Amino acid sequence: MAPSIRLSPAARSLFDEPLAIAVQGLGPRQQVTLRTSLRDETGQLFQASALYQAGDDGELDLARCPALPGGSFSGLEPMGLLWALQPQKPFWRLVKRDVQSPFLLQLEVFEGHGERPGRLLAQAQHERAFLRDGVRRVPVREGRIRATLFLPPGNGPFPGIIDLYGTGGGLPEYRACLLANHGFAVLALAFYGYEDLPKEMKEFHLEYFEEAVSYMLQHPQVKGPGIGLLGHSKGGDLCVSMASFLKGITATALINGSVANVGAVLRYKDITIPPLGSNLKRVKVSKSGIADIIDALNNPLEGPDRQSFIPLEKAECCFLFIVGQDDHNWKSEFFAVEGSKRLQAHGKEKPEIVCYPGAGHYIEPPFFPMCAASMHLLFGKPVMWGGEPKAHCKAQIDAWQQIQAFFHKHLTGKRSGTSSKL
Repeated sequence: MAPSIRLSPAARSLFDEPLAIAVQGLGPRQQVTLRTSLRDETGQLFQASALYQAGDDGELDLARCPALPGGSFSGLEPMGLLWALQPQKPFWRLVKRDVQSPFLLQLEVFEGHGERPGRLLAQAQHERAFLRDGVRRVPVREGRIRATLFLPPGNGPFPGIIDLYGTGGGLPEYRACLLANHGFAVLALAFYGYEDLPKEMKEFHLEYFEEAVSYMLQHPQVKGPGIGLLGHSKGGDLCVSMASFLKGITATALINGSVANVGAVLRYKDITIPPLGSNLKRVKVSKSGIADIIDALNNPLEGPDRQSFIPLEKAECCFLFIVGQDDHNWKSEFFAVEGSKRLQAHGKEKPEIVCYPGAGHYIEPPFFPMCAASMHLLFGKPVMWGGEPKAHCKAQIDAWQQIQAFFHKHLTGKRSGTSSKL
């Protein structure tokens, strides 16, 4: 029997779902190299490979067989061939631009463990999709709002969330639609660098975000009385500002966010919050030209920089801080701890803080490969984001569960998951 690749699900799976990979029909204890390839929408190639040895029966199941040293990863890593994907072009990050089409994953099995791949023994293709069947994607152009709303299948109403990304700008939709697959109505909201929105990050007006909150609260498919906010990086401190000044926010989750206003002036009615100061002399640049910017920002507890600290004690919501302890963009753990101190000093509920050792700045939905370094739009050069691939992957899987559980608890009053019937 010729070797073949067995996948489960066979032809298509959601990007944040595990994929079971096995090879059958090999010789007893045969040595093989497995390789995965994926091209993003710009045509850039990502690849990972691992060295394996089949069992005595010629079967190779990645859930039971550890990868041998010498490939992209080693040890028992059933999803290693996905999370270890690395760009062939330096400083390139895997993002999904069009969520309506899947990523196409190629799997190949080669003979032996040589420097060059041996004879091709088997190959397969698999679609990694972003939209579950029945999830509706609704472009939103109401008033000034530039956004995309994702609605789960069924009649609703559903718990509502506004999702914000960071300094990359544009309108990333992939996290919002993956979250909608799990039963939330999610609005991916652009705030600059998109259509007729401001081209640069100079100043933001909270009235724009207030419009988006009103849109969600008035939507017939969104379950009130309040909504959730989810923000990563710069999107995180915007979420803190929204929670501090706007009505109708019940739960706010930050992924490596800041509790100080960063990068642009923030205005709301007659309030102005200046951006946290920085000192570029504190940036370290490695021999390979990658900048480490972790020490660039000033301390928001000192001097005039205190004015940039967002008054999150005004918020009427619960907070969740997701922290990568190897974040090199800025000091996420410090921000989370100081935010917690400020809330408790004002008699507010202590926020949940979940820390992940070995996780970097870009904590994405599960199975996105870790991006160690890429171009930073504000710095104009590649910066290191931190993280150790295996630990970072585990953090992404757990953080995804934590975020969903947090929103289920505070927006529906239910714990996530099915209760076991005794």
